[in-house]
Amino acid sequence: MRLRILATSDLHAQILAHDYYTDGPAPGTGLAAVAALIRRLRDEVPGTLTVDNGDFLQGSALADAAAETAADAPNPVIAAMNETGYDAVALGNHDFNYGLPFLDRALAEASFPALAANLTLVEPSARIAPWIILERVLQLSDGRAVTLRVGFIGLLPPQTVDWDSDSLSGRATTSDIVDSARSEVPRLRAAGADIVVALCHSGIGDALHTPGMENAAIPLAAIPGIDALILGHTHGVFPGPATTSGPEVDPAVGRLHGKPAVMPGYGGSHLGCLDLLLCPAARGWRITEATARALPVGCREDTAVAAAAAPAHDRARRHMRRPIGRTVGPIHTFFSLAAPCPALTLVADAQRDHVTRLAPDLPDLPLLSVAASYRAGGWGGPRNYIDVQAGPLAFRTATELYPYPNSLVVLEISGADLADWLERAASHFRLVAPGARGAPLLHPGIPSYMFDVIDGVTAAFDLSRPARYAPTGELIDRTHSRIADLRHGDRPVDPAARFLVITNSYRHGGGGQVPAATRGVLRWTSAAATRDAVASYIADRPEVVPEARSCWRLAALEPATTVHFETGIGASSHRPPSTGRGIRLLKSSAETGCLYEIEL
Repeated sequence: MRLRILATSDLHAQILAHDYYTDGPAPGTGLAAVAALIRRLRDEVPGTLTVDNGDFLQGSALADAAAETAADAPNPVIAAMNETGYDAVALGNHDFNYGLPFLDRALAEASFPALAANLTLVEPSARIAPWIILERVLQLSDGRAVTLRVGFIGLLPPQTVDWDSDSLSGRATTSDIVDSARSEVPRLRAAGADIVVALCHSGIGDALHTPGMENAAIPLAAIPGIDALILGHTHGVFPGPATTSGPEVDPAVGRLHGKPAVMPGYGGSHLGCLDLLLCPAARGWRITEATARALPVGCREDTAVAAAAAPAHDRARRHMRRPIGRTVGPIHTFFSLAAPCPALTLVADAQRDHVTRLAPDLPDLPLLSVAASYRAGGWGGPRNYIDVQAGPLAFRTATELYPYPNSLVVLEISGADLADWLERAASHFRLVAPGARGAPLLHPGIPSYMFDVIDGVTAAFDLSRPARYAPTGELIDRTHSRIADLRHGDRPVDPAARFLVITNSYRHGGGGQVPAATRGVLRWTSAAATRDAVASYIADRPEVVPEARSCWRLAALEPATTVHFETGIGASSHRPPSTGRGIRLLKSSAETGCLYEIEL
């Protein structure tokens, strides 16, 4: 018999094909477009199951407006998912961003169960289960009808409680993905599941299991009793060419340890589709053939799903359009991974202003401010950049500068940890041989928000030296150092010196794998979200004067060396920054963006 499973992941509250940052269309995204494809594929195969793999409640202005301005109204994301007809969902880490009470209220409106096997709540919720068995009456090839019992188990990153420690500390604990599955899958089988599908809000990382690993899909797939996997969290597309093949990974046909697996992108960009052919086995059923696909969505939207989100969509647009100030110059992030950036200087200043005003009793130490660019290419493609022209500023600019509802924290760290923090940032850059011509500057596929700029010190990145950390954060060799000439004011930074560093709660909780941030001693936590601090800073000034404060640079290499830097198409309309020994535009394309050459 044939079973079809359709899956979304990392919707991040993107219901309609709309970009709330630019207030313009975002074709080929959103649950409404996915739902149209779901309905067509359901009609092809009776008994189709539809699931989501987590991170559905947070991530867009629609979700923020629903959380901040319409707490008593029905949750628009849940309403749209109910209309789509989901059978079950797993919880992802971002589904906890607005706190447990908000999550509980949202799930109370859901017509589907939520799953999280490696999450334990101090006060258990009847709305969250470790796993579930769903029954489908399917037809055998000889025409007989048989009831198939399909088990789904939900698994999320164990770091979830650290990333949202403000709301989860003392209220929830998590356990290792692989260990939890080893424990729960036999129970799921014993309860009568004929096949088991892992809804794993985790990406494809290392092949070997290590305790507490964030992206555990490969070792999870090796567990006996798991038949297929739905993946997510890293916003990738699998099967697909972006994943490296290996003994355990076949990205051409979508297999992990020989088992069918799919990862359906981000924001409703793709729909995962598993088509399984099952035959009787000694005990239950076994998969004899499988097709795994990640299908791009079209532009046609399901009208019922779109209508369910329409009131919240209108509120979100009004919320994002609220005027908060003016800027005398453009604010953009096209060069934020190649040179100091005015947008990040603005964020750093806003954070420092907020802390200075509200935390007067901090230790008398130098106050540094950490910022990162959340819209600088990466998963979002060549148009995923901030590009605000001189003139009025709306609240959406503050949201672009910091899109997540994390709070500000102040940490006390040593000079040695300060250097180590920058070593982690330096892992974004490739190793470049002196004298090389046209070497790529950046590792591909690394989110820009993991590149932290520390305002208040100056440093150079020497790309001829090997990196201390891998691009994904794993320690390579503690003796490696790319940071040169690290200074506070006119003096070299003493490893034993003490500093106060403003960052966000996500970083302090381990997000982005910045070890120095987790080692920092917490000195203060703000009640306000970072983006609200940015919005207040802009509103309190007659106008913003964007400027890039020089806090880091690419070190000169001998003999002269050139690297290639790729960025968004809008970069060509802005004057490039001073970086290296010079920068020039090589080519531009509406599809792929701009390519610059930087001389080091």
